[in-house]
Amino acid sequence: MSSAILTRTLAAISSVDLERMAAVQARLDRQTKPRGSLGRLEEFARRFVAITGRETIRRKEIYTFAGDHGVAAEGVSAFPREVTPQMVYNFLAGGAGVNALARHAGAEVRVVDMGVDHDFGGLPGLIDRKIACGTANFRSGPAMSRAQALTALEAGITLAEAAVDAGIDLLGTGDMGIANTTPSAAIAAVFSGLPVAQVTHRGTGIDDKALAHKIAVIEEALRINQPNPQDPVDVLAKVGGFEIGGIAGLVLGCAARSVPVVVDGFISTAGALIACEFHPQVREYIFAAHRSVEVGHAALLERIGQQPILDLHMRLGEGTGAALAMSLIEAALRGLREIATFDQAGVSRGSDQ
Repeated sequence: MSSAILTRTLAAISSVDLERMAAVQARLDRQTKPRGSLGRLEEFARRFVAITGRETIRRKEIYTFAGDHGVAAEGVSAFPREVTPQMVYNFLAGGAGVNALARHAGAEVRVVDMGVDHDFGGLPGLIDRKIACGTANFRSGPAMSRAQALTALEAGITLAEAAVDAGIDLLGTGDMGIANTTPSAAIAAVFSGLPVAQVTHRGTGIDDKALAHKIAVIEEALRINQPNPQDPVDVLAKVGGFEIGGIAGLVLGCAARSVPVVVDGFISTAGALIACEFHPQVREYIFAAHRSVEVGHAALLERIGQQPILDLHMRLGEGTGAALAMSLIEAALRGLREIATFDQAGVSRGSDQ
């Protein structure tokens, strides 16, 4: 089974313009500062301009994808499943962490129901892409069918396309789904080849006994399902989540339309990794927002080949880290536009110039 949307999207992805990137760096090197003295801000500016051809950000959006997980029945989370729909209502009311930090960053939050086990009844402001009322418990079989996995990817792709058509220049990813660090750890184990215990952590704050149980559940799920790391759709279907598939699709859609995407923490990076496994150039369009305290996040970041922008010991998800990182990307672009060159300012160059 294949997807025409996915095939079209993958065919549209190409490498970022390296000549444009070099030209931006040359301009940064002529500015009134020691060469390279703005550190990674210079990287953010040259990458954004190389990807988009723009030096300003017109609009920013964060997509918070929500979905429930059948594996929550195994007691792998400190919170009950009912929290997922409750938090969706909170997002839409503007009262969650991502809402506060997105307001700070000047970004809009879009909430997407990919598979929450709740009937929202056409709730205003909620983007309905519900595939089912949560995935199946992957301890006893695949989390979803291959067709459902492809539907999740297509949902994210089409959301990215619509955002770009609406003039969004920078997108961010976020997540909500009780127990979703469990499929994320499973994805990390499959693609990294590391033992499950090395990529699995406490999620919402489980104790040692629950953590040992969580590791055992993932190990059993991998034995039963045998996800194929050479087939990202198979991995998503067997041990993933609907919201993780939506994130993967959004990342693919951004890469195909030459728009950078700021990927949040552990769950978002699991989705981004699935996207990267489809096409080698996808990683060039990703800004890794931050390093989560979840131990498996480092393995995911290494696999996608991106250094995190921030390391603030965060583990909230939702898109909170993406909002903060967006502010730094915007600051980098302001520096590119507004810092004068030596010639413009009449300032003598140093020996490094």
